[in-house]
Amino acid sequence: MKKIDLACIIDDDPIFIFSAKKLMELADFCKGFIVFHNGKEALNHLNTIISSNEELPDVILLDLNMPVMDGWEFLEEFIKIKSEKAITIYIVSSSIDPSDINKAKSYHNVNNYIVKPVTIDSLKSVLQNHQN
Repeated sequence: MKKIDLACIIDDDPIFIFSAKKLMELADFCKGFIVFHNGKEALNHLNTIISSNEELPDVILLDLNMPVMDGWEFLEEFIKIKSEKAITIYIVSSSIDPSDINKAKSYHNVNNYIVKPVTIDSLKSVLQNHQN
């Protein structure tokens, strides 16, 4: 399978970030990744990348519960960003609440909802979906 060029993790949990990076390496998931600790930090940086024509991530792994700007707030602002590149978002959350899962499905740029912990199989599934 072909690797994703650039992945983005938006999560405030350092343990999740550490384990996700390790699993990405083991799954041969991507060539590189960027990490943001809340939605506001991610939005600011993504807007800067767009305005300077730098490489945007192909995939975003987005947590829902974060300080400053949570995943839902990030999604609401992210859909307003005009970008030539389609960025696929995967919600990665410990929430198993059906209302969260259904709400995530209502966003056209959210591909899937992954319940934590992330596994090598879930990352390989993301890779496979990304190639299709």
